[in-house]
Amino acid sequence: MKYVVITGGTISGLGKGTTISSIGVVLKSFGVRVTAIKIDPYLNIDAGTMSPFEHGEVYVLEDGGEADLDLGNYERFLDLTLASSHSMTSGKVYDRVIKQERTGAYLGKTVQMVPHVSDAIQQWIRDTAQKPVDGSGKCPEICLVELGGTVGDIESAIYLEALQQFQFQVGKDNFLMVHLGYLPVIAATGEQKTKPCQHSVKLLREAGLKPDLLMCRSEQQLDQATLASCHCSAKWHQSAWFPCMMSRSSTEYHCFLQSSM
Repeated sequence: MKYVVITGGTISGLGKGTTISSIGVVLKSFGVRVTAIKIDPYLNIDAGTMSPFEHGEVYVLEDGGEADLDLGNYERFLDLTLASSHSMTSGKVYDRVIKQERTGAYLGKTVQMVPHVSDAIQQWIRDTAQKPVDGSGKCPEICLVELGGTVGDIESAIYLEALQQFQFQVGKDNFLMVHLGYLPVIAATGEQKTKPCQHSVKLLREAGLKPDLLMCRSEQQLDQATLASCHCSAKWHQSAWFPCMMSRSSTEYHCFLQSSM
């Protein structure tokens, strides 16, 4: 099993769900069986009781589970049938850990964020990644994992720690880290700013994770001066520039940078 993990920086709503779904479509075009997991760091058990004005529409899964709308994107983009376990929230993780503590699963040990909660997160990803989701009855070959929110959020810290451990558990050859950064354009000057992306990459590296792929979202195509200011040394795939088809504005672009750090 191989894992592709995507994180986002600076602001939410950059398009992590659409981005990782698109990666999945490319993988499927090569005949690879994929599955997807969405991690939401909030303490709610699921999205069923959350206001749609605050968090968007609730998506109902095949088994009746109420989840984030990103799971609907996964199902539509990738032609999958997902279950409640493919939606991980802090509420679900903490509930599982507390129930195990009450039944004596930890043999009287002091239950802590590390290793108990971080181990529970890793085990959840492993177990869910093995479940057939495409109707073939076969286990997926690649698991796409989206970490909701933004790097640096206090709610996300335990997940970054768990993923940092997880990359060593599964091996570097089986773990790909993707980071979606934001490159704003100052309206008064038309200048592209890389500092938000630099800081989000910096926070990710402080957590022990290095992006293998850096995807940048901006209102216009990157120029050479902006590329030279990027936080990490990267190979620029010029052919990977494309208009964001899901965007209302045809002038919004994504850029793919392959990290060479």
